[in-house]
Amino acid sequence: MMVHSRFSKPSSSCHGLVATITLLYLITISVTNTCLAARIEPHVKTNTRFIKSSCGVTMYPKLCFKTLSVYASSIQTSPTELANAALTVSLKGAQATSTTVANLSKGHDLKPSEASAITDCVENMEDSVDELKQSLVAMEDLEGPDFETKMGNILTWVSAALTDEDTCMDGVEEAGMKGKIRRTIRGYIVNVAQLTSNALALVNKLSST
Repeated sequence: MMVHSRFSKPSSSCHGLVATITLLYLITISVTNTCLAARIEPHVKTNTRFIKSSCGVTMYPKLCFKTLSVYASSIQTSPTELANAALTVSLKGAQATSTTVANLSKGHDLKPSEASAITDCVENMEDSVDELKQSLVAMEDLEGPDFETKMGNILTWVSAALTDEDTCMDGVEEAGMKGKIRRTIRGYIVNVAQLTSNALALVNKLSST
């Protein structure tokens, strides 16, 4: 007598049903993802277009877009968030430069004038870092009737940060420093000065809105 187990092999009709359900599931997932992408993509394009257009007021628009487009999701189309992101990028650059220059002063046979120039440069970069931090703190509270005063303070701090960066490079040049140390310092200073210049332009644009 044949015994039918409850674990017997499914019939071909069951296989067909499973295959149909699987196919419908895959189609549903594909359509859902396509619809989500269609909704998200316009927002992404709008955000990046806003950043690219805004960067047109800076002296280094390509660098501006390159460094800020990665923050598109948080910036969206907000001039305040754009300026905030630009200041953040500038602060990170200033901190990296300060650390690098400080490390260059160690383990190198420097002339007294070169050592003095590097020491002064480190101090200038530390001042730049502090000023950029102050500007970021002020950016957190722009509401109220004293908006213009707050923006004036931020512009003053960012301008001072840019001046400190330029002063650092001037001191290295005047000390007659040459070779790899000079090239390294110059590379970092030029980059952070451009970032700060861009931040200053975007903050200035925000202050006039």
